[in-house]
Amino acid sequence: MKLENIIVQDEDILGGVPVFKGTRVTIKSLLDYLEEGMTIEEYLEHFPTVKKEQVIHFLEITMREYLLNHYEIAA
Repeated sequence: MKLENIIVQDEDILGGVPVFKGTRVTIKSLLDYLEEGMTIEEYLEHFPTVKKEQVIHFLEITMREYLLNHYEIAA
């Protein structure tokens, strides 16, 4: 899955702030929850329009991109 299938950035949706596709829930909200030590399950309880698969794929893709850009690892 690609980020384009998970994230939407559209001026007509919250002024272009990146959100989970099909929702008005910002990506930053997920990062804020995780930073506060909350679990993915707690996040999903507060934002039921976001699918667990979206969260998992977002974290997998961004982790992979981070590692590929910062460390010499096999893709």
